[in-house]
Amino acid sequence: MTRRRARQRTEFNLLQLLPNMLTITAICAGMTAIRFGIQGNYALAMQLILAACVLDGLDGRLARRLGGGSDLGAELDSLADFLNFGVAPGLVIFFWALQDIPGTGWIFVLFYAVCCVMRLARFNVSSRSENAPGESRYFTGVPAPAGALLVTLPMSASFAFANAPLVPDLAICAFMAGVGLLMISRIPTPSLKLVRISRENVRYVLVGLVVLGGAVLTYAWITLVVLCLAYIATVVWALMRRDTPEQN
Repeated sequence: MTRRRARQRTEFNLLQLLPNMLTITAICAGMTAIRFGIQGNYALAMQLILAACVLDGLDGRLARRLGGGSDLGAELDSLADFLNFGVAPGLVIFFWALQDIPGTGWIFVLFYAVCCVMRLARFNVSSRSENAPGESRYFTGVPAPAGALLVTLPMSASFAFANAPLVPDLAICAFMAGVGLLMISRIPTPSLKLVRISRENVRYVLVGLVVLGGAVLTYAWITLVVLCLAYIATVVWALMRRDTPEQN
């Protein structure tokens, strides 16, 4: 009996390894996004960053469902997040728009990457603390995947509106710095982990998801821009609510 328990603790079936496989696939997507960014294929690089965001949302949930969570998986996930959401977006943005100001542009790329790694380190420390709170409806600061989508918003907008005027390089740098500061801020940002839907509203949610899926398939870049702007609106609302004094 003891030998069987020891074997269960040291052996995993292939299904339990699926979350780690997804994480490694996300790492490959992030690395390949950098490659296509260097080659000038920015649309494909952006699509790979989006794929990494989707995989990041799946691997942790699968690990909890399958009971395949491990210290190795947690470390892989954190390293993948830094590569996919801290390194890859900054480099792709640099190759896309900041080649004319390489020195200044690189400083802001580094600034964004450091903010991302600090955000991830803070999350890791808080989640492993003995006094760590349970799951909440809010994150502290903008999470890394959302930060990656926000920082690439100028690029997504350029794909969605081809005839729009170019955004100045320094404005892109300032936007990168702003997103980085939001990531390490203490602003409460919404989390979907604990969202519950009543039985009566399930039909409407499903219809909304169908509409959203059709919009993504038909007008991918415009839909992404709208989603990013909606997320920015929620962050602004959280800031205003934070600054508003409570009334008794």
